[in-house]
Amino acid sequence: MSDDPVDAIMAVMQTAFDSRFGEAWTRRQVADALLSPSTHFLLFGQAEGEPLRAAQTTGFTMSRHVADEVELLLIAVRPDCRGQGLGRSIMQQFLADAYERGARKAFLEMRAGNPAEHLYRTCGFQQIGVRKGYYRGAVGGPIDAITFGQTI
Repeated sequence: MSDDPVDAIMAVMQTAFDSRFGEAWTRRQVADALLSPSTHFLLFGQAEGEPLRAAQTTGFTMSRHVADEVELLLIAVRPDCRGQGLGRSIMQQFLADAYERGARKAFLEMRAGNPAEHLYRTCGFQQIGVRKGYYRGAVGGPIDAITFGQTI
């Protein structure tokens, strides 16, 4: 028996997101988002042609595509898989997949101080805005959200 995509996303998210910042989504939020035809996901670490196994998932993206724009809602790499270039590979695949679906602009939002900022910038994203005090559930918060965008 195979797991479902929500199992795979949650397996990574539960280990990858620091609970101090309140950024991780609940299982219900992920499942509800995936019901929308404009929401897409990519899973990494799965053996091709094999049943989906949540425990094998090393990373994922979840995005929303509308017209010629895509918004990266979530990206995560399992902590024990970091530092191996997987984040960059995931981001490149996400952008290529979005381009294939017709996206020409990509956006994302992150909390100020997120170490993933380096990844986003090296993948071509540039800061285009700030939402003051957006992350209210964060320890030591509220924390600003930084909006990034790029042409793909």
